[in-house]
Amino acid sequence: MFLINARYLDKDFRLVEGDLELEEGRIKRVGESLSYTAEDMVVDCRGYTVIPGFVDVHIHGCGGADTCDGSREAIDTMARFLLQKGVTSFCPTTMTTDKEIIEGALLSARECMEAPIEDGARVVGINMEGPFISRERKGAQREEAILAPDIDLFRHFHELSGSAVKLIALAPEQPGGYEFAERAKELCAVSIAHTTANYQEAKRSFDCGITHATHLFNAMSGLNHRDPGVVGAVFDDDRVLAELICDGIHIHPAVVRTAFRELGDRVLVISDSMRANGLPEGEAFDLGGQMVTVRDGKATLEDGTIAGSVTNLHQEVKNLVSFGIPFEQAVKAATLIPARSIGMEEEIGSIEEGKRADLLVLDEELNIVAVYH
Repeated sequence: MFLINARYLDKDFRLVEGDLELEEGRIKRVGESLSYTAEDMVVDCRGYTVIPGFVDVHIHGCGGADTCDGSREAIDTMARFLLQKGVTSFCPTTMTTDKEIIEGALLSARECMEAPIEDGARVVGINMEGPFISRERKGAQREEAILAPDIDLFRHFHELSGSAVKLIALAPEQPGGYEFAERAKELCAVSIAHTTANYQEAKRSFDCGITHATHLFNAMSGLNHRDPGVVGAVFDDDRVLAELICDGIHIHPAVVRTAFRELGDRVLVISDSMRANGLPEGEAFDLGGQMVTVRDGKATLEDGTIAGSVTNLHQEVKNLVSFGIPFEQAVKAATLIPARSIGMEEEIGSIEEGKRADLLVLDEELNIVAVYH
């Protein structure tokens, strides 16, 4: 199959013009004026832009389903919904909840990863947001389910998942937190999250192996001129990748612009979406055992705490462009950088020969007109 006369983002995320040859689910060739025969399927993409499929490494639910429903049906529902939004790869994400619920979620996600459906986004790993977080910065996580860092319990979770857990959230300042990071980093990426850590504690945790920050600015200490906090520590350390929720609600556009200027290719866009994404507003939805209401695109608990989002990576990329972030950088933050955060950058996340043919075709308004998966 050939996509010809396309503008596309090359492996360096520069907009170029040319053709792409796809074969058996892979990108076989990219370049100018590729040769093809009358028998080949050819799609003329003149006037359109081809980009890599989006990679969402932090998503709890969408389309009425949630990772913690603990069923293959729920994750398949998420996968089908996400593919319609241009997400071709994702990491179902657990909440801080009961051990048995987490186990059910891990087993279901493992099943979907090992035997993927054809008409949905592919599960490429699992993200565990908790239960090893702080009570003081729990956000919309259930306090009674929070546990102290326990490497043996995490090893159990990791083994149960078939080594599919790619990210584990941690509040490192808790007793045993630094030791947990040193051991857990051998199994997957460790992310600082829902934490009361200060600048020094965050920097120490990076020395212990933390390389990721969960939804930067949210549920952590912010940047102050005399107290740099976790945000300042992330800005100050090139070893750490940082998630941003770019829905225009979690973070002010001016702060988003600042983060992109400071972090560059260390920013990855996530949705942190919950099951209400794609459903009518105003109803009550379950998130990790707590009820959430959505009004004007904002999901909150009864006390007003923001509880995830109802956005998607496609909308966030459009938001970023409207905020003034260059198109190429916005797309890279929603594709290659999240792929890199889970060690999948050699397989997905950019348009390169040999990689999976996960591609989106966009019109001039950045609307999706076709998805190749």
